[in-house]
This record gives sequence, C-alpha cells and structure tokens, in this order.
Amino acid sequence: MPNDTEALVRRAYHLAEGDVLDVQGFIDLFTEDGVFNGIGGVSGQESYRGAQLGDVLVWMGKFLPDVHRELHRVNVLGDVVAIELSIRGTFLGPFETPGGVIQPTGAKLNIPTADFWYVRDGKIQEFNCHIGRPPCSQSWAYCRTSRPQSRRLRRNDEADRQGCSAAQQPHTSRWVTQGRMACCLCVTR
Repeated sequence: MPNDTEALVRRAYHLAEGDVLDVQGFIDLFTEDGVFNGIGGVSGQESYRGAQLGDVLVWMGKFLPDVHRELHRVNVLGDVVAIELSIRGTFLGPFETPGGVIQPTGAKLNIPTADFWYVRDGKIQEFNCHIGRPPCSQSWAYCRTSRPQSRRLRRNDEADRQGCSAAQQPHTSRWVTQGRMACCLCVTR
C-alpha cells in the first residue's frame, strides 16, 4: 500500500497521462517554490517553476498524445521517491527540436527514464527527470523501436559514432543539426 508521499507522486504521473493531461492539477501538486528539472531533453537541462511547471506536459502531449508512463521500480525513502520508468507513446504530433521540426511518423516510442521526486509538507518541492537517451544532445542518439514506412539502411556509421544502440541493427535515421547540436531519430526494424 503506497504511503502519502508515493500516492502524491503517482497522482502527478496520472495527471500527466495523455488521456488525462490535467496541467493545472499537476502544477497544483507543487510547493509555491517548487521546481521541475528536465535533464537530457531537447536542449539539455531545463528548469521550470510556477506556471511553467506544466510546459513539458504540454510539449510531450503534442507529439505523444497517448503518452503513458510505465513505472518499473518505485523506491520511497521518507520524503524522497526514486522511480525507474519508461515513457511510452505514439509519435503522432510534430517534434520540435533546436534544428527544426520533425514531422510525425506514427512510431511507437519507449524512452527509458529515471525520476527523483522530493516532497515537503505534502507537496512536491523538486522533480528531477533524467531521460535515458535524450532526444537531442551533442553526444547521444535517440532510438525508436518500431519502423515507419521508410527505406532501410544496412548500417549507419554516423549513428554508431554518436552512441546509437540501434547502429548494430538494420535501421533508418534522420539527423537534424544546428551549430554543434545534433539530433538523430533512429528507427529499427
């Protein structure tokens, strides 16, 4: 049976689901000075406070309208909750990157994530979301596990150099670059 701290965090996940997406309800779970740190997102680390606490929910809801968080392990230690999870959804909306917009493909995404929640007086003080494979960064590639209608490549050496785990499998990729920022969307069979 979840304690009050775990129940609060599970409520936050529920409000962020694609079929619920209650942005104001999510924001209301935070303390007045609460912060949401998105780590490893499109432009690196971003911090959100106040009315901006729901910005990531809105952004994710646009390109993954059926977004769902599958909680694998939940660990509670007092007022701290550490969770290993997967963010899942279908790429149905435009994906905005620093290098431009990538149009939807209908691919199923499964993004490994680790979240850390810090609770104070029954409200969320701090939420740190660590994306396992960031959608865009200078040293990572982002890999999807389903294949839209597109041509296959036998091997993508550029994705391999960027640390793409799909590089050893037949896959397609699309690179978007802006300055030193590179974003790779890889699609395996």
